[in-house]
Amino acid sequence: MKKKTKAKKMHTIIYLLFTIFIILSLMYIINFFLIRQEAKKQSDLLNATEIYDEKATKEVVQNELEDEEEILPTEELKQETERMLKVNGLREENQDIVGWLEIENTNINYPVLQGTDNHYYMTHNYKKEKSKNGSIFLNADYNWNIPSNNLLMYGHNLGNGMMFQELLKYEKESFYLEHPTIRFTTPEEDAEYEIISVFKSRVYYKSEKNVFRYYYFINSESEEEYNQFIKNAKNASLYPIDATATYGNQLITLSTCSYYVEDGRFAVVGRKIEK
Repeated sequence: MKKKTKAKKMHTIIYLLFTIFIILSLMYIINFFLIRQEAKKQSDLLNATEIYDEKATKEVVQNELEDEEEILPTEELKQETERMLKVNGLREENQDIVGWLEIENTNINYPVLQGTDNHYYMTHNYKKEKSKNGSIFLNADYNWNIPSNNLLMYGHNLGNGMMFQELLKYEKESFYLEHPTIRFTTPEEDAEYEIISVFKSRVYYKSEKNVFRYYYFINSESEEEYNQFIKNAKNASLYPIDATATYGNQLITLSTCSYYVEDGRFAVVGRKIEK
């Protein structure tokens, strides 16, 4: 009788554990698809936004062509102008949208926000709604009036492949060779950045000396400081990259969490391709 009671209790426990497992699994799956759906909405936002008409675009293109001493192909200029106009249109919904970031053939294709601090857009989307995904955001200290040397951007490393998780694929040189450029579009320009360094890092303690705190570099106070940043970034790179930057080149740095160590970070640095 005792054996039957014990077996019955064991069956009950197993049943309860199985039920809990099923419920948690369903919650995870539902949450996964909700997060993925929200991220997809952000990545589709640029193409879905129609904030200009064909006539207005043609007028912009014609005016720019008349002002250009060296005339560019109309289709190329029109494409660039349309993208810039779309980004400008998005700002009507949220003035914190400063541009659009894209790495071709990856999931990294999102609006970039800049808040008054570096915390708000970790937990809010471009509509200022609470979101586990957060947003891709530019360091609050970047000064557009100068402008600063380095567009330092952050994004979550999420398990669903969204936001900046794919940035970690740059750990493999083969991925870099297939994706060597970063595109960043603002209302003023549609620019491409050539990657010059890919490295792992972490948040260092204040007591640690002679370490590369890349996350503090936004605007150099001197040519020496700028060159030191480039030297440190090149030395830290996981593999050799021929491309480099010289003083005066605009930089972009994409940064996300990496869990290879406590407070680990992963960064990709690029320099603007001058046209």
